[in-house]
Amino acid sequence: MITETAPGTAIRTARIPGSKSLTNRLLLLAAAAEGTSRIHAPLVGGDTVAFRDALRECGIPVDSSPLDEYWEVTGAGGGPTGRARVWCADAGTAARFLPSYTATGSGTFLVDGSSQLRARPLQALLEALRGLGADIEAGPGNGLPLLIRAEGLAGGEISVESSPSSQYLSGLLMAAPLMRDGLRVRAPGLVSRPYIDMTLALMRRYGAEVTEGGDGDLRVEPGVYTAVDTVVEPDASTASYVFAAAAVTGRTVTVPGLGTGSLQGDLRFVEILAKAGAEVRVDEAATTVTGTGRLRGGFTVDMGDVSDTFMTLAAIAPLADAPITIHGIGHTRLKESDRIAAMAQNLRACGVDTDQGTDWITVHPGTPRPARIACHHDHRVAMAFSVLGLTTPNTLTLDDPRCVAKTFPGFHGELCRLFPWYEPPVGAAESVEEHR
Repeated sequence: MITETAPGTAIRTARIPGSKSLTNRLLLLAAAAEGTSRIHAPLVGGDTVAFRDALRECGIPVDSSPLDEYWEVTGAGGGPTGRARVWCADAGTAARFLPSYTATGSGTFLVDGSSQLRARPLQALLEALRGLGADIEAGPGNGLPLLIRAEGLAGGEISVESSPSSQYLSGLLMAAPLMRDGLRVRAPGLVSRPYIDMTLALMRRYGAEVTEGGDGDLRVEPGVYTAVDTVVEPDASTASYVFAAAAVTGRTVTVPGLGTGSLQGDLRFVEILAKAGAEVRVDEAATTVTGTGRLRGGFTVDMGDVSDTFMTLAAIAPLADAPITIHGIGHTRLKESDRIAAMAQNLRACGVDTDQGTDWITVHPGTPRPARIACHHDHRVAMAFSVLGLTTPNTLTLDDPRCVAKTFPGFHGELCRLFPWYEPPVGAAESVEEHR
């Protein structure tokens, strides 16, 4: 959609799918609730479909409307029961959330996933669950597969090392009302705090009683979730790509449904674009970014709380007029790929100088040269470099363009619709026409 605002200007309205983080949290809360919940406008992508199907394997009915406008979840009023093999595919949220949920139930659950997911750490989560009395056998390196012999959890007081991922804590918190005594938890080293705030807000929406002490401790009382109907916001992490594209092409892009009341911390990415020289407007109904023809660098930014968007900034940083340093992102080395290393490797392949450390990367200005981008089966690598490719047509190719299906199956088509000169990579062209 193009809405003329003044002669020579146009606002392009982006069609961003629903938030993965919200969809998967809502699925779990609806599964645990008493009654039937409708989740409107869910993300229909690799991770959320895997999560939905995993709940079905646990005996939770999840019905889809004909065009997936909504998913209807009939909750168990607690943890699942029976025996199930719970397949998480590549979905990290499923592997971090479902062990806590299944442990509150009754039965035997084998939680497993892809080889990529088996390589991701779970030790801190396992230590927390075992500390609450869970009977769990883990795979090599304290990762998947997990055999969980569930007899419910008493709850109590624990400390959760959260520096590798905030998802451990989110999974435990969402399961906490199902524990007999509730849960009091401390989380030293917590990263991505906005995701915990999102989790708590949704838990309260479903009726959980949560309090936070002055020292940051969280207390969740035992209780019962109550079914709720919810509309999922567009994914703010995914929106970062079209916002960045606007910033570097001098165009204006609006994402409706992402406004001042958003639950997603990653919307703060637009504040960083404003620091880099873009014009940003956020109101109750939408967020709009306009490129000004210049990208400013020469700054350092802590993106620990919005780390899913750091690669978006790193990918466009070569176009800035001075280096940009991003820090606080050490935990992203344990995501779908070692994301700091993946960005440095691919930027160097494009002829762009980078420096990196344990939890930081510096990207220097440069003119990208033709290169084949190694996606490492990581959707965010593919989408970030697609944005850079807008500024240098026909110079960048992706070795795995379809990996974007994890969170945005129609990404290449939507980018082509918004920016008609975009050349979709080989292997993605078949999906472009339907998104124009």
